[in-house]
Amino acid sequence: MTDEDLIYKALANPFRREILRWLKTPKKYFVQGCFDLGYGVPSNAIHARSGLSQSTVSAHVAALIEAGLVVSTRVGQWMFLSRNEDVIRAFAAQIRLHL
Repeated sequence: MTDEDLIYKALANPFRREILRWLKTPKKYFVQGCFDLGYGVPSNAIHARSGLSQSTVSAHVAALIEAGLVVSTRVGQWMFLSRNEDVIRAFAAQIRLHL
């Protein structure tokens, strides 16, 4: 079950919305290079693109994960991030229904 308030809180920050935008079309924002976008986007690629400190990016990503909007997958030493499309679709449907 998803906590709607956590989603609203996560979406209230413009940088978090930007991360979701990047993850929606990762080939547009990230060069594939040495990683496979099939797993998602490496967290260090988001950090590099943002220009923010690693701890700041980690805090924003943690809020997105806690809200259920992003899922993380560990592959070896790498942490890959991707959108949780099921949660995003369900949240959008709730908004259409109730607001």
